[in-house]
Amino acid sequence: MLEIEGLTKQFGGLSAVTALDLTIRAGDIVGLIGPNGAGKTTVFNLITGFLRPTGGRVTFEGRVITGKGPHDIAARGLVRTFQVINICPELTVLENIVLSCHLRPRVGFFETVLGTPSGRRKDKAILDRSHAILEFVGLQNMVGLTAGRLAHGHKRILGIAVALAADPKLLMLDEPLSGMNAQEVNETMALIRRLREKGLTVLLIEHNMRATMILCQRIAVLNFGRKIAEGSPEEIKGNNEVIQAYLGTDGYAA
Repeated sequence: MLEIEGLTKQFGGLSAVTALDLTIRAGDIVGLIGPNGAGKTTVFNLITGFLRPTGGRVTFEGRVITGKGPHDIAARGLVRTFQVINICPELTVLENIVLSCHLRPRVGFFETVLGTPSGRRKDKAILDRSHAILEFVGLQNMVGLTAGRLAHGHKRILGIAVALAADPKLLMLDEPLSGMNAQEVNETMALIRRLREKGLTVLLIEHNMRATMILCQRIAVLNFGRKIAEGSPEEIKGNNEVIQAYLGTDGYAA
């Protein structure tokens, strides 16, 4: 589904990402891990068009997307979340999803302004879809709450729901479990599994190693912008270079 070949990004004389090769198969949950500053978020920004690569190529579903803008890439079905939660805190939970659905060109300008029957039908379809998304992520009982007043874990889940409103085929999650307590982590892990069961492909950055090892079929490890390992969770746990660079000399505690 996604093929990254020789992806490189230099800032002045500093190479943030160097000759990265990575393939994401449809239906997989793939983890991208590494120490702070390893280049993980830079990779996300390069894939999704927020940064232009210095070299290399990104192909999504057989089409080269290198150099395309974020909106064009998202419209193709490659959608991401951010470390900073991407919600409108002054809007309600439901309004956040409805707004995100409206960002896709399903309702024409004149349909909305003139209140045509087709416009009303499309507005109802968007509202129904918004409720369905919130039920899927477990926020159906919070539709009327102001998003900024949600607990931290619920804000992160709402951020995922906002991304789902864009109809992703491949969902890129940037630290989805950050700052969550144990119960919230378990709920979000269950949500990510449900996303895969629904046919979505997931690429995630995550510092919660236990969750990453449980969720992912494959894991790629970055260090100083270079991929130092790739394989199954068991292979990554036993990789000495990974242990030294990221997990610490004692390795991963199973």
